[in-house]
Amino acid sequence: MRSILICLLLCSGILSSQTFYKTPFAHTYSIVAVDSVTGEIGGAVQSHWFSVGNLVIWAESGVGAVATQSFVNVSFGPRGLALMKSGMTPDDALAELLSNDEGREVRQVALINADGHSAAFTGSNCISEAGHRNGRYFSVQANLMLKSTVWAAMEEAFHSTEGPLAERMVAALEAAENEGGDIRGKQSAALLVVDAKPSGEIWKDRKVDLRVEDHAEPIHEIRRLLKVHRAYEHMNAGDHALEKGDIKGALEAYGTAQQMIPENVEMKYWHAVTLANQQLLDRALPLFEECFRVNRNWKILTPRIHSANLLTVSDAQLKEILALGE
Repeated sequence: MRSILICLLLCSGILSSQTFYKTPFAHTYSIVAVDSVTGEIGGAVQSHWFSVGNLVIWAESGVGAVATQSFVNVSFGPRGLALMKSGMTPDDALAELLSNDEGREVRQVALINADGHSAAFTGSNCISEAGHRNGRYFSVQANLMLKSTVWAAMEEAFHSTEGPLAERMVAALEAAENEGGDIRGKQSAALLVVDAKPSGEIWKDRKVDLRVEDHAEPIHEIRRLLKVHRAYEHMNAGDHALEKGDIKGALEAYGTAQQMIPENVEMKYWHAVTLANQQLLDRALPLFEECFRVNRNWKILTPRIHSANLLTVSDAQLKEILALGE
């Protein structure tokens, strides 16, 4: 289908052959947004195209976010961020991006800066249904949709959903899908959130960076991954609490993580290890037993971490743990 559409655009003069070679295909729906309270910046996207997150969503702490889609000019992502970082408003940056782009009428692009000001453009030759809605702290945009109500539904969901920015953006994607979504169906999704201000360490600035490259239900999967991500945030908080000697805080954090995704055996295992290390063996033993029942490799691992002083129980207690499930 992509080759047919490109051929038609080339024949009609809408795209030149030079533009064709830098034009990936990502008809989709997306959102870029800023949390008015925390200042977090991000974007989310879904498309019936493989690995859409690699093309569409761009964000930088302290700067803003960009969504570039339809017949994608990928350079709009890094260039849009650079223009806003230089001091340009989203409107001026958008005008600059489009000023010398001969394929602009098949582009769809949105920019938002760290202050929540946004600008968006839907080219006149984007495949219908196509459109956008933008305002302070958000921009939603879509093309090749089943219905023209998609972007309005996204806006409503974003504004009516409570919680962190990532969850609100996923709600916008879910609303788009509930309105019919991409006329071709579903395939991939991505979710990106960066901190309000740069730390100087890029890996710390990225708060959420999740991708579903190819899946029958990509939005359901991105929602599941976000839940797992939140659970591991609690695991990390538990580790930090242990480093500070806050045993109570660590156990509470590990327990919360385990409750969020009880099927995760690794969380259960390390929770058990922490309990055992605090001489709470009566609470640790049932967890160890559950882990060993699911996969006996956890039992093989246990004496190894004991030898590495990560499990600090006595030899007698280790023997009691390893007797579980015999």
